[in-house]
Amino acid sequence: MRKILIMGLPGAGKTTLATALAPLLNAVVFNADAVRANLSRDLGFTHADRIEHARRMGWMCDRVVEAGGTVVADFICPTEQTRAAFGEAFTIWVDRIIAGPFEDTNRMFVAPERFDIRVRAEGTPQYWAEQALARLRPAFDPQKPTALFLGRYQPRQ
Repeated sequence: MRKILIMGLPGAGKTTLATALAPLLNAVVFNADAVRANLSRDLGFTHADRIEHARRMGWMCDRVVEAGGTVVADFICPTEQTRAAFGEAFTIWVDRIIAGPFEDTNRMFVAPERFDIRVRAEGTPQYWAEQALARLRPAFDPQKPTALFLGRYQPRQ
């Protein structure tokens, strides 16, 4: 199945978007704050700790995908090193705010060079969830060479 990374500054709307998108995909959601509170309590907010937290979340996401599921990771991912922990995930950059509430995170945040969808200020979370769904599960196109029709030929009489 798929691994989806929703990343951006704190307060940009990542969790809200993850909450809107997950039911559309029947996906598991890993929120970085919840994972930190339960599985990464030993980590702080140093650069090395952020990379380790990302590695743990990426590993958990990989296990869900290996089991045949779809997973949404809702995580700041402030640097390319933290994003690398999610491999080739479908990436949604929530770019709705200029700065978040934490100065240290604002300073270290590097805008991603690679993303699949960039969420801007306009549009509701449901709108952006539907945009992501359309990209992740494109509509059936009977003209594509992969289309297969099963049935019987019924000549007109």
